[in-house]
Amino acid sequence: METERIWTAALVVIGDEILSGRTQDKNIAQLASWLNVQGIRLAEVRVVPDREDAIVEAVNQLRARNDYLFTTGGIGPTHDDITVDSIAAALGVGVVHHPDAVAVLEHYYATRGGITPARLRMARVPEGATLIENRVSGAPGIRVGNIFIMAGVPHITAGMLGSLTGTLEGGRPVVSGTVGCWVAESEVADLLRATEKAHEGVSIGSYPFFREGRTGANFVVRSPDAALVERCLEDLRAALAAAGHEVVAGGI
Repeated sequence: METERIWTAALVVIGDEILSGRTQDKNIAQLASWLNVQGIRLAEVRVVPDREDAIVEAVNQLRARNDYLFTTGGIGPTHDDITVDSIAAALGVGVVHHPDAVAVLEHYYATRGGITPARLRMARVPEGATLIENRVSGAPGIRVGNIFIMAGVPHITAGMLGSLTGTLEGGRPVVSGTVGCWVAESEVADLLRATEKAHEGVSIGSYPFFREGRTGANFVVRSPDAALVERCLEDLRAALAAAGHEVVAGGI
């Protein structure tokens, strides 16, 4: 039986503000959800500071072992926005002003104080890059090879992802189903392992919690095959019930 092709992506989150705790990253979750719909799995995430050597190392490692690499952050107008320069260094190319990006920014800022040298920085791209439409604010995102350079502001990132929807090659979207139990996950670890093993092509994630003075866990079954997810859920519900646990469909 031929193994189904799994398309993967990685994300590099760039910014001292993320590592310092001043800003909480929201792009990981939204990118992962968007990729699932495109039939692409977010395989790994790395958070790096605004330092060229760290960005270059992460970009070169992750772009080589994934189909796609996304970066967020560091493409604004200020001196510490070094993502474009760092990715150009990683690729061994120069940095140029993209004429279409210049035109977009000139139009956007025509009634907002005009173009300035700082604002023009947002038209800089690694040589050979194309643009990702930004329907939310002026500065476009950037695509170069299998790298997608995007804003750090979540709602702007969302707009850029919207522009990319349906344009990337991927597999079948991943679907999921959830059941929950008021049980410590350690009590059902063997049961979960056996159920997953019996359904090749699915993964079962266990997510424990403590609420209302009680210990519980939600179990999420994932696969590109919706029918396989449902069969696995049925067997998991039956196994949990047979072990004396009350099962909550959809999770707790």
